[in-house]
Amino acid sequence: MTIRLRLALLCALFTVPSAAHAQAALRLEGTCEKLVVDGRDLTATCSTVLVNAVSRNRTSFDFSAADGQTLSFSGNGAQQEATEETDPLQPINLVMVGKDGAPTLAIGACRFSTPEPGRTAITCEASTADGHAYAGTFVTAAKPAEKAAPGAPAR
Repeated sequence: MTIRLRLALLCALFTVPSAAHAQAALRLEGTCEKLVVDGRDLTATCSTVLVNAVSRNRTSFDFSAADGQTLSFSGNGAQQEATEETDPLQPINLVMVGKDGAPTLAIGACRFSTPEPGRTAITCEASTADGHAYAGTFVTAAKPAEKAAPGAPAR
């Protein structure tokens, strides 16, 4: 599978129409470069796993820390913006702290870069009306396409 095809499949997860009521989750392994929860820097304890989930028309990016703290950025997947000139942008209108935390209205976005050899970044930032700041940056490896053996069917 080529890197462009993998990105296309990843982007397709973000744009699932609400009528389909589909649910999907993608678990990414890599390096958390930044985690800020309500203005507190938790980068040092950030997990090496990021979960991207799609449920009905909502897309979320879920960060976690070693102490169990979680931060979810959520937006309407149908509002995702993507052009050939820019990285895809997912508008965010909710953040949720903790597994049982109540969703909080926020304004922000998550950007995910076009895969480069060895690096793809997902960067989320949002803030609430009362000034609470939330941010996360996660980098995962972009793997090159597997080469098929001579005479084997392409995947």
